[in-house]
Amino acid sequence: MKYKIQKIKITKMNKFRTAAIQILTEAGQPLHYKEITKLALDKGILETEGATPDASMNAQLITDINKKGEGSDFIKTAPSTFTLNLNKKALEPKRQKKVLEEEAAEEEKITLETGFTGKAGEHLVCSELLFRGYNASIMSVDSGMDIIATKNNKLFSIQVKTANANAYDTYNFDVRKISFEKDYAGNTFYVFILKRKAQTQFLIIPLHEMEKKVAEKAIVYVQSYKKYRVKIDIRDDKIYLGNRNHEMKYYLNNWDVIK
Repeated sequence: MKYKIQKIKITKMNKFRTAAIQILTEAGQPLHYKEITKLALDKGILETEGATPDASMNAQLITDINKKGEGSDFIKTAPSTFTLNLNKKALEPKRQKKVLEEEAAEEEKITLETGFTGKAGEHLVCSELLFRGYNASIMSVDSGMDIIATKNNKLFSIQVKTANANAYDTYNFDVRKISFEKDYAGNTFYVFILKRKAQTQFLIIPLHEMEKKVAEKAIVYVQSYKKYRVKIDIRDDKIYLGNRNHEMKYYLNNWDVIK
């Protein structure tokens, strides 16, 4: 039976703990860390490019409890199962300062790792374009588009998103609302890099097709975070966007769409 959860104040913390608080608040009952992760990914409130988001979620929640004790936002109710701590106690000032410093360092590390992945994806796509005869370069300032390319007197604006396949064999990407709705020079394309240990593939989607999928609800808008969540699944040699009603194999590794 579900029970009522009182509202807990969320201070600045890393994305896994923030997502867990929102999911557990909405659920109103203890959940296994894998269920917390799956719901957070499905709702688009957890941004991660890692291949093991559920393991990261479990580690973050356990670490929070071990570091803060009764001052944690979470309680472990059973093996791998967590709920919110309704009787959270304030940490003494010196300990609170140390915890905040450790969390800031941890968040900076995550941000750096994400930055490396994103930048590597941009260089990978830029090299693919150069090999195919495009004059392509990475933007020095992030204005929404990552790469500008030209070929046959045509200009192309390209946004690159990179993700690893997670434990659910899906890829999750986030596109900011402000960058999606901005007018860019030339023809606009989104290149989603699908990374696996043994293979890297590219889903190359024109802007008009992205807009169509938003209208069809295959791409979900997350109001609270002002972003669009793009979920990609590969099943039985077919690729789907959002759900099984939107098969996208035509755009898989098809660089010829950029024209």
